[in-house]
Amino acid sequence: MNTNKASTVSLLALTAFLAASLLLANTSMAEEAYDADQFGPEEPIVWTTPTKATFTHKTHTMDAGLACDACHDEIFAMEQGATEKEGDFTMTSFKAGKYCGTCHDGNTAFDAASQCGSCHSAPETPIIFTYPVKAVSFEHSIHLNKGGLACETCHKDVFAMKKGAIEEAEQSNTGSENKREYLEKLHNKYCGTCHDSSKAFGYLTRCTVCHIGVKGYDSLQGGEQKNKEHGESKH
Repeated sequence: MNTNKASTVSLLALTAFLAASLLLANTSMAEEAYDADQFGPEEPIVWTTPTKATFTHKTHTMDAGLACDACHDEIFAMEQGATEKEGDFTMTSFKAGKYCGTCHDGNTAFDAASQCGSCHSAPETPIIFTYPVKAVSFEHSIHLNKGGLACETCHKDVFAMKKGAIEEAEQSNTGSENKREYLEKLHNKYCGTCHDSSKAFGYLTRCTVCHIGVKGYDSLQGGEQKNKEHGESKH
């Protein structure tokens, strides 16, 4: 190898080494830069009541430049579990300007009723409805990832973001009319909002996509129910 080529290789090697060193130094500085006393806990706070929601101090303090006293103690008491104890940590309270709604009003920051995915994560496992028929399966991932829908497309105008809300709401409706008419109205009110053969396949055309039936439900529960004959279990 001649002298010029050797010098070029050495220069490239030195450049690569310096770039890697600078990257490591910057990464190290970034890791050391976070000060929990100044910016709050680094680990996210996860609420599970009334539904799962995640809050990150860093996003609001280090990134957005807010001081701790912007929220504590007037908006949020600086005590673990204090918000849950109040029993009103809900979207209704946010809309009234309480808790997160103090800033997330669409003016100071994005409206709490939008960009749901910023705080909420969709369930990874299917939701299984067992009332008024057994059983219907719904998967968020198909609608969010494949369908490209946002959470607010369905929540809360079509579906309330509360486990069991449909079952609770429909308990008093059955029996008021014939079953076929009732189920047709039910489909139009909920899934039929999109599944009308226009926006998505019609609910009358591909029933088994969602309706898994008793056997499907039993399979999800870990096995089929024991066959029963004349009121006694068949062994």
